[in-house]
Amino acid sequence: MRRLASTLTLFMLGLLIITAQQKEINVKSSNIEWLGKKVTGEHTGNILFKSGTLILKNGELSGGEFLVDMSSITCTDIENADYNAKLVGHLKSDDFFGVDKHPTSKLKLKDVKKMDDVYQVEGELTIKGKTHPISFNVKNSGNTYEGMITIDRTDYDVRYGSGKFFDGLGDKMIYDDFTLTFKVLAQ
Repeated sequence: MRRLASTLTLFMLGLLIITAQQKEINVKSSNIEWLGKKVTGEHTGNILFKSGTLILKNGELSGGEFLVDMSSITCTDIENADYNAKLVGHLKSDDFFGVDKHPTSKLKLKDVKKMDDVYQVEGELTIKGKTHPISFNVKNSGNTYEGMITIDRTDYDVRYGSGKFFDGLGDKMIYDDFTLTFKVLAQ
């Protein structure tokens, strides 16, 4: 009986190995573009992945986990070097992402369902040590996975300039939602 149980266990592990595969992402070729809006305009930039793993079952996305290097945040729409550095410094400060205390953010894909030509993803996003559920869609072509995530920054204690928390901001108000457009290349 023990021999049968051992054989069955090995068979099941073999099936898992055959059907489940982890793929590291190519952090140099993968990218994240951010977009934040305020009453008087918007700003854009990039953030780099620190690491990431996709989990595939039978060739289909089924999970994953990604670390983002928050110290890599840049601004791409301000040409003046001094103003650019001022905005990036402010984004890294405690008013926004507190990069000194929280150098990484994390996204964990918990539930993935294929619907027609996209994956519907339910996951957990951690920014500034705060974790909340998040959902978004991912398109896949070969080893490339692309999508956009909309995030309410106030869920993660990023309240600077938020109309939810401060009165009388006028044209200094910053909208609470920002977007991350990502392109992940699996190795």
